[in-house]
Amino acid sequence: MSTIPLTAKGAERLRVELARLKSEDRPRIIQAIAEAREHGDLKENAEYHAAKEQQGFCEGRIAELESQLSSAQIIDVTKLNAGGKVVFGATVDLLEIETGKEVTYQIVGDLEADISQNRISISSPIARALIGKEEGEEVIVKAPGGDKEYEIVAVHYI
Repeated sequence: MSTIPLTAKGAERLRVELARLKSEDRPRIIQAIAEAREHGDLKENAEYHAAKEQQGFCEGRIAELESQLSSAQIIDVTKLNAGGKVVFGATVDLLEIETGKEVTYQIVGDLEADISQNRISISSPIARALIGKEEGEEVIVKAPGGDKEYEIVAVHYI
């Protein structure tokens, strides 16, 4: 089994979700199943079937998280000494040359990527273009919508 890169914060988010599923969601679903059973005939009991379906999703997610965490390679970005280079876990401030728009991304593993939180996957075109570059350098990102040129304004390890 191959290892999955995760930032320390990303691993903690997954652990929190796993703990919530086990300590809150699982007992709530078990209680809902017990209450639905009390209503009688299980073949025509929509509450029972809905609760069993929820239980399946919950147990599946628990198994998925446990598997991901067991095969994770956790990288603590704050302890990296990358010498100003863009590496896995780094937060990068970029300036889009064409528009003058500034954007900040953190380069993370596939499991924790979330564009709404400005966390981009290490396998994304922009992350691949940034890895190994330094502050002040310009990079061209070959994106599906066409090439975009960025200047690396700053690199942080937070």
